[in-house]
Amino acid sequence: MAGSNNKKSGKKPVFNAQTFLDSAGVARKVVEFKREETIFSQGDSAKHVMYIQKGSVKLSVVSETGKEAVVAMMGPGDFFGEGSLAAQPLRMGTATAITPSTVLSIDKNEMLRVLHEQHALSDRFISYLLERNIRVEQDLIDQLFNSSEKRLARALLLLARYGKQDQPQKVLAKVSQETLAEMIGTTRSRVNFFMNKFRKLGFIKYNGSLEVNSSLLTVVLHD
Repeated sequence: MAGSNNKKSGKKPVFNAQTFLDSAGVARKVVEFKREETIFSQGDSAKHVMYIQKGSVKLSVVSETGKEAVVAMMGPGDFFGEGSLAAQPLRMGTATAITPSTVLSIDKNEMLRVLHEQHALSDRFISYLLERNIRVEQDLIDQLFNSSEKRLARALLLLARYGKQDQPQKVLAKVSQETLAEMIGTTRSRVNFFMNKFRKLGFIKYNGSLEVNSSLLTVVLHD
């Protein structure tokens, strides 16, 4: 009966990465990271795939001139460092815990073995990666065509995980305005201006922790 309901609704089954790892019997190491601790650095050997059990992680890249850009913000249930599965020899960016985080570290050869042996699970993992690629394309379009105000609103909604099949977090650990500026490619002063505007309009509450209301979607959807 449950299967027929899913079929009628057209919803795909949720990819539960923790179930994936447990059922596949993947050997992994649990690592705890403090706030602002580096998980891996740009240029390190890419030997492991990482999975976030708890906390938040940012991926950033530094150019040859020293300019830093945040390319992804991830939370529980997200994989990162999967480029190692595609023979990527070195890390293309730096992963940093922005809150105290628990991360599973999986040797790339172990991950490849399980993906080859567990075809159904492999299909789900590939679907997960395709969704990530779509997100990257959306981020690029966002950078090219949207105003910094819209980019900030979208970034806050993504951090709160609105649009995910699980429940949105709504209340987030504090994220610095510098990090938000790096995420959307603008200055801290512009971020501060728009954060104050969003707060006055009731879209967010920003006092120690950050609460994001779904009404912030109006900024993203407004032409």
